[in-house]
Amino acid sequence: MMRKLSLLLAGALMGASAMSLVYGAPGSTANAAGSDTYKQLAIFGDIFERVRAQYVTPPDDKALVENAINGMLSSLDPHSSYMNAEEAQDMRVQTKGEFGGLGIEVTMENDLVKVITPIDDTPAAKAGVLAGDYISKIDGTEVRGMTLNDAVDKMRGPVNTPITLTVLRQGADKPIEIKVVRDIIKVKAVKFRVESDVGYMKITSFTEKTYDDLQNAIQQIKKQVPKDKLKGYVLDLRLNPGGLLDQAVSVSDTFLNRGEIVSTRGRDPKDVTRFDAKPKATDDIEGKPLVVLINGGSASASEIVAGALQDMKRATVVGTQSFGKGSVQTIIPLGENGALRLTTALYYTPSGKSIQGTGITPDIKVDQPLPPELQGRDVTRGESDLKGHIKGAEESDKGSGSAAYVPPDPKDDLQLIYAEELLRGQKTDPSFPPNPDKAVMNNQ
Repeated sequence: MMRKLSLLLAGALMGASAMSLVYGAPGSTANAAGSDTYKQLAIFGDIFERVRAQYVTPPDDKALVENAINGMLSSLDPHSSYMNAEEAQDMRVQTKGEFGGLGIEVTMENDLVKVITPIDDTPAAKAGVLAGDYISKIDGTEVRGMTLNDAVDKMRGPVNTPITLTVLRQGADKPIEIKVVRDIIKVKAVKFRVESDVGYMKITSFTEKTYDDLQNAIQQIKKQVPKDKLKGYVLDLRLNPGGLLDQAVSVSDTFLNRGEIVSTRGRDPKDVTRFDAKPKATDDIEGKPLVVLINGGSASASEIVAGALQDMKRATVVGTQSFGKGSVQTIIPLGENGALRLTTALYYTPSGKSIQGTGITPDIKVDQPLPPELQGRDVTRGESDLKGHIKGAEESDKGSGSAAYVPPDPKDDLQLIYAEELLRGQKTDPSFPPNPDKAVMNNQ
């Protein structure tokens, strides 16, 4: 059962670790294996010894074991894996919202490292790394043949040291070499601004700082705009790969005054954990209208928030289909400070819906056109596209995800413009404002 601190990521935050996980307490002990299983383990032991004794060059025993473990776990789903002591420590550092590295979210595709998105204001973003880029070489070394963990380890290094990434980019006639200088990545959890009479808040990730940063953003917006002038708020969750579950629950609770936020369910029907909003007279934005923005880069914790606010009819969700990562990974501490990251449950929105492989469907679909330099490129992101992903109970051939692109200039951001026009009454839609009395609750 997942308890207390939890972390969800859509991909891997470069510089901290290569994982998509929920961090929590150790799970239950495993059942004893049958005799056939032990026979297979004996075969494995025989192969291991033969490789050690007869391979053409002396192999690294530790690497052999770790690769064998990761091979077993990666055959389960894309989010289960083994973390050695260094990786486990990096994961713990990452949850604090500050870590060393390049600042890119990555995954493995076609034997290459694929950039899901560069994090705003990081060395990778400033150097010109783009979402959808394929990293083929790291400091001249071919990525093919590496695991994702191997590639991430190679991209890590001391602060202020350079690294050269060889990138394959659709539309480019030859590989592109990008030099990036490693730095401390300080992820600003919440960015905010006032758009005349609308408060805009963008959550970039869910770290230990997110709830406090969000509270600060709300208070600053209230100071800048009188209550009688403030039309409402936009909560931007686009390109948000996830983060701490307790922060996702706290963020949801910020805008709710009752009801369930999310539940997790494991293999045992009795293994159910529910998270509820704290009952209170009003929410932290005093009932002001709220629009949530999502796209194919919105995953895990951001989907929990969007799903809770949508089901509870507290916010209108605008944008395109979210990533669709609805699985829970529990971190189980192992000897020598390593850890096992194992998928142990799925999470469900308040209506009882699993978004695994389907994602959150917006109340109002608003597509964001791609600029000329990205047209013809595949910028779609979705859990259902990941090899070996767990097929969701409600997953169909349509799958999950959508384009993961947000224009750098708000003037070109059609999804944001639509949200602001809704709040100002310049556009109307039956789903806005939603009626909390028609909240969709799960009776199970």
